[in-house]
Amino acid sequence: MQDPKPATTGTLAIENDAPLRRHNSFGLPATARRLVRITGDADVRRVLAHPELGRAPKFVLGGGSNVILTRDMPELVLKVEVRGLRLVNETDEAVIVEAGAGEAWHDLVAWTLDHGWPGLENLALIPGTVGAAPVQNIGAYGLELADRFESLDTVDLVTGRTVTLNRAQCRFGYRESLFKGALAGKSVITRVRVRLPRPWQPVLGYLDLERKMAETGNHAPDARTVFDWVCAIRRAKLPDPAEIGNVGSFFKNPLVSAEQCRDIITRDPHVVHYPMADGQFKLAAGWLIDACGWKGKVIGHAGVYEKQALVLVNKGGAIGSEVVTLARAIQESVYGRFGIRLEPEPVIV
Repeated sequence: MQDPKPATTGTLAIENDAPLRRHNSFGLPATARRLVRITGDADVRRVLAHPELGRAPKFVLGGGSNVILTRDMPELVLKVEVRGLRLVNETDEAVIVEAGAGEAWHDLVAWTLDHGWPGLENLALIPGTVGAAPVQNIGAYGLELADRFESLDTVDLVTGRTVTLNRAQCRFGYRESLFKGALAGKSVITRVRVRLPRPWQPVLGYLDLERKMAETGNHAPDARTVFDWVCAIRRAKLPDPAEIGNVGSFFKNPLVSAEQCRDIITRDPHVVHYPMADGQFKLAAGWLIDACGWKGKVIGHAGVYEKQALVLVNKGGAIGSEVVTLARAIQESVYGRFGIRLEPEPVIV
């Protein structure tokens, strides 16, 4: 089904009864009663100045790679499509680049490497847009966005003012930020800037990357090699959302105390765990789910990916309630065996 033609009001294009299936990577059916595409800060201000839309409840949608839609959307959907990639500053200490919030995250990673500015290679192939990256504080293979973050621009959905926030102001945590807390649903991120330190130092202290070094005999890979390794690892483990609907990792890797970790190791010596700088341990949620026998299981039209238990997938024709039912069943199963409550990464609407 094609998206409806927008009705234009002044310079603001409003789409009525807009289908959202192709705007969420799980491929779930839902309809937005009204949708507006945001290509810059001015579009947000036009929405706020609109006599009807300005007062309407709003839902900000990027690439839809971190959302599970369980219903149609009566809210005004703001589809963020701000484009642009540019160099902000280059010194002996760092390179700072800026990307529009509507750019694909992986495109930014590839663009920086193509220009000889390494530093984001561990975050290659993470689905979603640049604007969604700070909301989730995306991370993979030993690196988080917060490690490379400089600042972002966001437009307040009440005042229409553009505000620039630095790393400290964004309150990043593990898959957390200010935009999942105090500013949830209250602002639109339009541009993000990252800082790539010089001299470049590879981040290689992750098991899968250590295995690649051992397999290849290359213990001093350059950034392009790390990028290629990360892409190969992700493609081997994770399904392409263009082929199989998914949102990548569905659950956060739980953090536990050293005492809790020792207790679990006593009962399950093979549990995959990683020590953290603060003394806690991160457990591999995929291992916990797999240990409970969920890999390959299906509820309705939603299932657990056969190659990676951390990923839930659309087996064809899934609806949001089936995904939620499957996720809750997994949570109860893991809690019953390990006493750990898994938290979903995507926003469930």
